[in-house]
Amino acid sequence: MHKMPRIWVDYLKFLISQKRVTQIRRAFDRALRSLPITQHNRVWPLYLKFVHSARIPELAVRVYRRYLKIEPDRVEEFVDYLKKIKSWDEAASQLAELVNSDKFVSQYGKSKYDLWKELLNIITKNPGSIKSLDVDAVIRSGIRRFPHQVGHLWCALAEFYVTDGRFIKSKDIYEEALNTVSTVRDFSVVFDAYSQYEESMLAAKMEIMEAEGEDEDDGSGSGLTAADEVDWRIMRLENLTERHPLLLNSVLLRQNPHNVEEWHKRVLLFKKDPIKAITTFSKAVATVDPQEATGKPHTLWVAFAHFYEEHNDLKNARVIFQKATKVGYKGVDDLSSVWCAWAEMELRHKQYDRAREVMKRACVAPDRARHTTTDNKNDTSIKVQKRLYKSTKLWALYADLEESLGTLDSCQAVYESMIDLKVVTPQIVLNYATLLEENKFFERAFRAYEKGLDLFHFPHAFPIWIAYLKRFLQRYKGKKKERARDLFEQAVSKVTKKNARRMYLLYAKFEEDYGLARRAMNVLSRACKAVDPKERAVMYSIYIQRVSDLFGVTKSREIYHDAIRQLPQKDLKPMCLKYANLERRLGEIDRARSIYQYTAQYCSPERDADFWDSWRDFEIQHGNEETYTEMLRVKRSVMGQFATVQLLPTDVIAKAKPPKDRKRKRQNTDEMQILEDEKANADGPAPAPTPVPAAQEKPKQNGAATKNPEEIDFDDDDIDVEEKPVPEAVFGGAASGADSGLGARERFKRQKA
Repeated sequence: MHKMPRIWVDYLKFLISQKRVTQIRRAFDRALRSLPITQHNRVWPLYLKFVHSARIPELAVRVYRRYLKIEPDRVEEFVDYLKKIKSWDEAASQLAELVNSDKFVSQYGKSKYDLWKELLNIITKNPGSIKSLDVDAVIRSGIRRFPHQVGHLWCALAEFYVTDGRFIKSKDIYEEALNTVSTVRDFSVVFDAYSQYEESMLAAKMEIMEAEGEDEDDGSGSGLTAADEVDWRIMRLENLTERHPLLLNSVLLRQNPHNVEEWHKRVLLFKKDPIKAITTFSKAVATVDPQEATGKPHTLWVAFAHFYEEHNDLKNARVIFQKATKVGYKGVDDLSSVWCAWAEMELRHKQYDRAREVMKRACVAPDRARHTTTDNKNDTSIKVQKRLYKSTKLWALYADLEESLGTLDSCQAVYESMIDLKVVTPQIVLNYATLLEENKFFERAFRAYEKGLDLFHFPHAFPIWIAYLKRFLQRYKGKKKERARDLFEQAVSKVTKKNARRMYLLYAKFEEDYGLARRAMNVLSRACKAVDPKERAVMYSIYIQRVSDLFGVTKSREIYHDAIRQLPQKDLKPMCLKYANLERRLGEIDRARSIYQYTAQYCSPERDADFWDSWRDFEIQHGNEETYTEMLRVKRSVMGQFATVQLLPTDVIAKAKPPKDRKRKRQNTDEMQILEDEKANADGPAPAPTPVPAAQEKPKQNGAATKNPEEIDFDDDDIDVEEKPVPEAVFGGAASGADSGLGARERFKRQKA
């Protein structure tokens, strides 16, 4: 019967009820030896229950160790029991094995870091009980293993030494943590913990001093009194607070040692200590890699040189600049900024010859560069020092120095070199030409303009063209008209629509002053078609004004006709009103009325009330009853036309389309009719006032009306038509108030009076 687990279980329960510990333990051992291992799961739960109830820690520990050989995943139960009996050393050892095991999976769903926190909690709160573990090595391994919790782990290690009474060691741990963490979050955690530690130590020393007196020895064996110990603690706390910006800067530099801005901030922290500032500058320029730098690495070299300059050490400043020019920067602009800063330093100290010599050294172009036209400024395969000659910034400063300190020949040579190397800007070309003009070399200045125009196209060439043409006209006036016309023709042939207005106006002004008036008008006519559509109305107004001044107002009619054909619809109304006013001043009432009738088709009575008011005033002043009535009829027609376009539903438009099963012949006929209508509408805006809007067509008096083949025949009896009065808005305000019941003749007479 010794192979039967049920017999053993009943027997063991019977023994447990008798509470004979030794006999029970031996019975459990005999049961485990007798039963096969597959049936041990029937015995172990009862065995563990027994050791818990026996309250013999040594027995429970030994039983659990045997049990874990069968069920290693139940080690967390063992740890909980060890914590319950306060066997901290054994619990820490078991947890240390768990966190170092890659195969272990918690039955309670705990992560590796949760187990680590549990281990740290045991270690830090019970440092005297931990004998079998090297706590320092364990926590440092966790620091390497969990980089996202470095700050908390460092604080746990320091807290372990504080609890153990080793305060100097804990301070060293805090200092080591501040000098090794690489994130601002971890730094904040460690720094706050360090500050609280120092404050608590200071408070404890002050309590001791108050209790024992200021002259008593502090008991540490250092020979300091309690008052001295308090002063020393206060000094340490203040020093820690003052070091905060420097420690934080060190953290940021550990994150990215190539952060230029942080190196500048670090130098400012040592502003009052020149030795440390120089050391920091030296470390910065040696650490920062220009190819990986965040920011502008050349600013470190420039600031380093300026530091020596502020301390009147120009010799070392020049040495720094000389070293800075040999650094392999990422771009040409960085190196050119170093050379420019060097020259500016020499200028500040009135070393003008040195400044010119510096710029001359910087602007030397390689021999092969003088024979090539390719722009290799951004070619990273070439060293930045060999691409420096392509820096426009460098050449511009060199030209300014030569213009201020050199001779005309040396300055001209610099500008010519810039043009040959194609490093000029439009402003530099203008400066070069202005320099030559100031020295009375006008033809050289014109050649400089032409060289600049060869390098630039519109819109960048626009200021050069304007300056060139103005200077040429100012110099020769009307003496070289053909040459001037040739220049103007070249300019207007390349000018963009955005810049065409100013160019054409300058051309027309030249023809008016020194050429023929007809040529000037021809230029303005071309300008009206060449300018941007947004400026076309203004250009036509200028054209009309000049024609009226030179040839009389009657000559402007053709221009008005052309403007009405060319202008967009939004600019058409003002132009037509000007045209109508012109005809009215000339006494051409019928022509003015035709213009009003033509313009009416583009003007809504609601949006363009000023146009309809102008036409009404015109008819009251110059018309009669019939023309006034015709004006009202056109207004009603146009109002209906705009209302139909705005309010017609899309489903009605869709239903108005011809069905698909229409015969092919009828489809062709409709398509031809549509094309003819479109052609008629396209020809509609012909020279005013010939066209007549569709709203003015008279209904046919003779002949039957054309029958619609798609018309639906309804019986008159089936339709109940409700009659309503016509709204007053249909009459355009002509019938209102007391005049609403009057006819057109009576209304006209009353308004005429």
